[in-house]
Amino acid sequence: ASRCGLTPQYEALEQVYRKYEKQGLVVLGFPCNDFNAQEPGSNAEIKEFCTTKFHVSFPMFDKLHVKGPEQHPLYAALTGKGAKFPGDVTWDFGKFLLGRDGAVIDRFDPKTTPDSDDVIKAIESALKSSAK
Repeated sequence: ASRCGLTPQYEALEQVYRKYEKQGLVVLGFPCNDFNAQEPGSNAEIKEFCTTKFHVSFPMFDKLHVKGPEQHPLYAALTGKGAKFPGDVTWDFGKFLLGRDGAVIDRFDPKTTPDSDDVIKAIESALKSSAK
């Protein structure tokens, strides 16, 4: 979200992406406007904001809904009753770590920064186990 107190996480996401990209990490950004209307822009405006302000080079997708009646199927799978970590995304910058096989490995609270020890350990563990 471009107008959220957590927006500076884009910088950390980009740094983590660049550090681990060659090992196979891909960061995928899915903007949404579901939380206090903090992402009101168009897809083009969001992409321009992310690339010019935070130099984001990881893929940014079209804006979607992560909760509610218009919830995108991806988020229904990530957060639904049968999910490994069920429950609605609580705010912008909720993070999911998936393995190369698409299985969810971990889920991180929006306030957990992408460069936190917990996230980095989970990423490094996932990359090591998938390299075998």
